[in-house]
Amino acid sequence: MNSIRVRIGVLGLALLAGFSAPTAGTAVAAGTAAATPTVEEQRLEKAVPQEILRRSGFDAAAAEFARDLKAARSYAQASRVVAREGSALWRRAVDRAQGRGPVGGDLSRDDDRPLYWARLSMTRDVRTWEPEFGLSDGQRGALLDALERTSRGQSDIRYPRGGLKRVLVTGFDPFTLDRDIRISNPSGATALALDGTVIETADGPARVETAVFPVRWRDFAEGTVERTLRPYLKNVDLFTTVSQGRVGRFDVERTNGAWRGGFPDNENVSRTETVPVTDPASQPQWTTTTLPYAAIVAANTGRFPVYDNTGVTEIPAGGTQAVVRPDGPTPGSTARAGGGGDYLSNEIAYRATLLRDRLGLHGALPGGHVHTPVLQFGAGNTDPGTGAVTDPEFVRNRLDIIAQVRGIVGVALEATSAS
Repeated sequence: MNSIRVRIGVLGLALLAGFSAPTAGTAVAAGTAAATPTVEEQRLEKAVPQEILRRSGFDAAAAEFARDLKAARSYAQASRVVAREGSALWRRAVDRAQGRGPVGGDLSRDDDRPLYWARLSMTRDVRTWEPEFGLSDGQRGALLDALERTSRGQSDIRYPRGGLKRVLVTGFDPFTLDRDIRISNPSGATALALDGTVIETADGPARVETAVFPVRWRDFAEGTVERTLRPYLKNVDLFTTVSQGRVGRFDVERTNGAWRGGFPDNENVSRTETVPVTDPASQPQWTTTTLPYAAIVAANTGRFPVYDNTGVTEIPAGGTQAVVRPDGPTPGSTARAGGGGDYLSNEIAYRATLLRDRLGLHGALPGGHVHTPVLQFGAGNTDPGTGAVTDPEFVRNRLDIIAQVRGIVGVALEATSAS
């Protein structure tokens, strides 16, 4: 998921705090006008999202949420509905991906898109809801924030006590939907498939917990990555952020850059600037992976080749023009793209590894970013306007990518245990 490669066909927990309650002095009874749906939510009216929801049974989940929300007679009741139904949506998606419960339709269980479109249906309902008791802007914002976190698995992280190793994996929503609204994101599908699972290693079992992030610049600027990861990084044995990247290959991104390149997000918003973080005075231009990239590249993890990607784009110290460096940044340079580009996949890798370093874990915690291959439809199913929303090759590609991410995590665990 990077703007450098997105032109060729492209593109993780939880908070320990509770949901925000109205602050003192909030005028609860005097509600403010509901907002219009976002650009992202407006795509729901198109035929493909409706087909995906119908063919997965997730249209029923969205409809149930709408009924329960409308029946709420107070902000407190609405908060309970949001917390319950957001968590239920995440669990439903995870259960479906892992073969539990009814399929709900003829879409394959590995599909991440029903979760994405059902969540948008719910956030649109909250955003446009005008209850008789009134909602302040702060209350509506708190409901939306709670819904986002619960339905993304960010309040569902459960590491059991005992001798199990702990792994954290994150994925992303689908993106570039104005190019092809049928898009699925294999990193999001991987998060659903691996959440709560156990990987057996020579050093013992490892429990994987996951979450999914939005493809929106504003959420990252507001600290969603740090807020989600901070409670867990000191207690896990390995983490990797995952996103969709290049055609036909996996990449372990060696270096991440502090630069946003401006490619539009899912709200069609662009940002071209230094990655905004807390304490910018101490912000480095580059961060690096601590994943065992050599072992990962050398292992046979699946049918796609895996590369140690060392390239970056920089403005050299004292220079003014951007230069591509195949072997990483030079001293004193300014970032213009990490190995993972200058979009939100690079940014989540930068933020997660910067957080690791600021927590004093650089030499102790293996972590970094993995780019998956672009998830492609089958031959002939390439027209967004007339193509099918799924096909056998599309499903096979997604299943193979999921399996290979699992294999890469297993190799990384083995390598770090041996070192």
